[in-house]
Parts: sequence; C-alpha cells; structure tokens
Amino acid sequence: MKLAVCISHVPDTATKITIGADGKSIDTTGVNYIIGPYDEYAIEAALRLKEKMTGEVVVISLGGDAHKESLRKALAMGADKAVLLKDASPRDSFSVARAVADYLKEFSPDITFFGKQAVDYDNSAVGLMVAEMLGLPSAAVVVKFEVKDGSLLAEREIEGGHEVVEVKLPAVLTMQKGEYEPRYPSLKGIMAAKSKPIEERQPSASSPKVEILSMLKPPPKPAGKIVGTDASAVPELVRLLHEEAKVI
Repeated sequence: MKLAVCISHVPDTATKITIGADGKSIDTTGVNYIIGPYDEYAIEAALRLKEKMTGEVVVISLGGDAHKESLRKALAMGADKAVLLKDASPRDSFSVARAVADYLKEFSPDITFFGKQAVDYDNSAVGLMVAEMLGLPSAAVVVKFEVKDGSLLAEREIEGGHEVVEVKLPAVLTMQKGEYEPRYPSLKGIMAAKSKPIEERQPSASSPKVEILSMLKPPPKPAGKIVGTDASAVPELVRLLHEEAKVI
C-alpha cells in the first residue's frame, strides 16, 4: 500500500511563547520545535499498517529547511521516504491544504494520514480540506481503524462516545490519541535516517484566505476571592456563583 503522512513542525508544547516585534507572529528565539503530537499518532498508525500489509510510508511537510528536523525524526521512526514542500512563507490552512493536495494528486496514496489538528493554530482544518480538494472520503478524530477488501472501518471519537464509519479507499484520516501510541526511534532507525534523502519539491502557489492582523496573549486571570473557611460561607458562595460568576 502507498501511505502518506502529512506532518507539521510546531513549537514544543512546553515552550514559553512570546509575540514577535511585528505583533503578528511568534518570536522564534530559543523555541524548540517538534513533530505535532497528533501527527505522531498518524505516523504510528501508518507504520503499523505497513507492517501488517506491507507497502511504503512517505512523510510530507510544508515549510522551510527547519522542517527537515521533524522529517528526519519521522524517518527514524520507520518511514521510508520524506518530502519537503519547500516554502517558508506564511500560509493559512487553505493555502497549505492546496499545496499538499496538489502533491498528493501526483503521488496517489491509498490512505493519507494527518493528525487531527496542529498544536500551533489549532484549526483542525487542513486534513479535511485536502480530502475535499481531492474528492476523497474522510474520517476525522480516528482512534482505531481496520482495512479490509478495499474499504476502511474507522472508529471515531465523538462527544459522549465513539462511532464506527466505513469509507472506500483511497481515503483521508485525521488521527486522535487512542490505539496508536507513538514508538520511540531506535538507534538503528536514527542512524538509517541520516542516510535517507529528503526530496525537496516546489509547492504550488495559492492565495491565502486568512490574514493575521495581530496576536494577543490571553488576559491574566482575575484575583481569586475567599468568602469563608467553613460551612457558614456556603450561602454567600452560592449567591456569588449565581449573581457574579453566573455559572449556576
């Protein structure tokens, strides 16, 4: 099977983010970048399917040279090939999806995997946009799936439970934490990744639909209020929750 995994190169979730001087982007000084955590579930899902059914896993990322770091890690995990759609210019979800879809149209994978969302902009949009652009069936927030007889049964996480859907191949999946706990790269994999080439491609151009006007940090939390230390404070607490906080 031909399996594609589209990965993002995002700031580490433990990194302290500051806004850049332009007020529209982050200050990258000292920021550690990683593969998007949900994308790691996508990589693991593709690798397990390859081990079960044989095939090729190709990891794809759109961005500048820095993205090669994440592509190398994916190769160390066991991916066979890496492709960098090289463009360091700012792109919104639509223009990223357009470039990825144009490449996938040429590659024609049986299944394309994404993480359910990137952890930088949290739009949860690119994977499903790509499916729409390619005219392919898709399933989002997938925690488990099975391929059988040219179709795919996917278990999705929904509010209040799970549901199972069937889609015909080729298809697009966006992966959620669940069955596919990412493996650690082995020493053998790390060494092998150093010799695996990263193919560079010029992505198609696309006009963004969204412009970032400004970035703002969340406002600080207001100071807490202590209304008492024993049961006599309960009536006042209930009143404040009802009249001020308006949560009851």
